Amino acid sequence: MVNALETEFCKIDAEGPLLIVTINRPDVMNALHPAANRALAAAFDAFAADPNLWVAILTGAGERAFSAGNDLKHQAMGGDMSGQPASGFGGLTSRFDLAKPVIAAVNGVAMGGGFEIALACDLIIAAKTATFALPEPRVGLAALAGGLHRLPRQIGLKNAMGMILTGRRVSASEGQELGFVNEVVAPEDLMNVARKWAAQIIECSPMSVRASKEAVMKSLSEPSIEAGIAGQWKYEGVRALFASADFVEGPRAFAEKRAPNWTGA
Repeated sequence: MVNALETEFCKIDAEGPLLIVTINRPDVMNALHPAANRALAAAFDAFAADPNLWVAILTGAGERAFSAGNDLKHQAMGGDMSGQPASGFGGLTSRFDLAKPVIAAVNGVAMGGGFEIALACDLIIAAKTATFALPEPRVGLAALAGGLHRLPRQIGLKNAMGMILTGRRVSASEGQELGFVNEVVAPEDLMNVARKWAAQIIECSPMSVRASKEAVMKSLSEPSIEAGIAGQWKYEGVRALFASADFVEGPRAFAEKRAPNWTGA
């Protein structure tokens, strides 16, 4: 069971087809060391493999931080830095085969690797108190867990360089203006709004959602829209959609004027 994977660094709660994953290191602003990254990777491995789970929400414990990024104090004090998961920071930044949608519910600071995790999610819902930055150049590092590549693709080159080269902090409202935040809400409403977004996704066919995400993400590496359209027919999720019960159920439910009974198969 997914809940069996809960550890001291990662809380897990399944609510029907929705999985809520909480980074649980509030004493260090949810900064991540290898053990925490492995716990999150295991949670998202289980999410990907469980056919009964369709959408995930990722958030941070406490009110101060989503994640402050890499636990530099752990590293500086000689802590064990071995055993980082292949799926990347937070178990997400190098996970390129996850067709199921993940929503980041950002409840505070999302800095460095924490921001990179949020950028690796499909949607970002942010509390008004949330703050985003890639401050690595200010400490002699670089955002090499995907931030340097995802941010320009999501908000354009000049806007991204304005954040990357300065390491400046961006508020939730500015993040929405720039285009990487979907909605800004009061802190006390954050999880309820994230659940509402998840519920809207769950109303749709999970087969359609997965095919759509796969087609969007893979087409980003195609040289043109024409190539993207031509290439989409070979994608596993698109082929699975056309062979699924959901592909039959959707039009039938529409014709019968009833809610569809999605099975995700």
